[in-house]
Amino acid sequence: MIPPFLHINGLRKTYGPVVATEHVELSIKEGEFMTFLGPSGSGKSTTLYILAGFQDPDTGDIRLRGRSILGVPSHKRNIGMVFQRYTLFPHLSVGENVAFPLRVRRLPQAEITRKVRRALELVRLGGFEERKPASLSGGQQQRVALARALVYDPPVLLMDEPLSALDKKLREEIQYEIRRIHRETGVTILYVTHDQEEALRLSDRIAIFNAGRIEQVGTGAELYTSPATHFVADFIGDSSFLDGTIAAVEGRCADLRLGDGTLARRIPLHAPGRPGQRAELMLRPERIELSPDPGPDGASLPVLVQDVTFLGNITDVVALTAWNAPVTVRLGFMHPLSGRLTRGDRLWIRWAAETVHAFPRD
Repeated sequence: MIPPFLHINGLRKTYGPVVATEHVELSIKEGEFMTFLGPSGSGKSTTLYILAGFQDPDTGDIRLRGRSILGVPSHKRNIGMVFQRYTLFPHLSVGENVAFPLRVRRLPQAEITRKVRRALELVRLGGFEERKPASLSGGQQQRVALARALVYDPPVLLMDEPLSALDKKLREEIQYEIRRIHRETGVTILYVTHDQEEALRLSDRIAIFNAGRIEQVGTGAELYTSPATHFVADFIGDSSFLDGTIAAVEGRCADLRLGDGTLARRIPLHAPGRPGQRAELMLRPERIELSPDPGPDGASLPVLVQDVTFLGNITDVVALTAWNAPVTVRLGFMHPLSGRLTRGDRLWIRWAAETVHAFPRD
């Protein structure tokens, strides 16, 4: 059996009584763009720093092309790294900054010149060799840092929240550039962020971190449509959760009794449940309908419009159920109710059973 290109095997890291990572297990394919996504303190950056060789795990292993790299010093792992802060040398020119890792490796000058030119052209900064970092914009400085990380053709590129210091428009521009560079180079990228939209925009697959563990790994579509846990469902996309009680279970579906007595029928369960057990009904704002009329029996609830926010191409509506639980509904620009809703309107939310989820509670 051929081993995976990069395999993280049972990593555990503690800082005194604090457990930073606990049995992190993950295989990455060559050329894949894998994002570590999670809140602050979830273990994603710690895992990245162990990969880079900046920290040692208490237990576990990391294998690149079948060989452990834990005993290899960070500067000999041949892994590229891009940080949130650009970490450019201010007294060196752009070209000298990009050339630095090649000089450390004692490459011939002609090869250094060729590789630096190619790396800067790759990040669309050809002709900037003589500029100093202080004369560049934040986005240009991050491109220089990216060129420096790629100039020696590493098999793996690690990126730790590299765009968090940039404004939204510039961040989206650099995201496009990173995707293009990934396609053109085929380098394997491990990318850390807490921004779910960034993760969805960039990644082939996403590993969701929570409290030092990986909760689920999958494509953005898989995580969004089939979240394995309540945490994943809450962290990826926007969701409303309504408390209820399981009234009946049939196979992998359940009927839920909601707060006003409504029976939500045939809701997919994400874990084994039993009648009488508490559960939460998850509703995605763009996958439920707002209507003047009720839907089929067991698939609708009366609501009272509490707030309406126009956001250009969409309108977000916050509505209250009969027991004052808030539900967010997202309407497209062409929706017949868009632009016509006001606070106090009484309507119905409606859903199809296959678009909602039920999470039993312990």
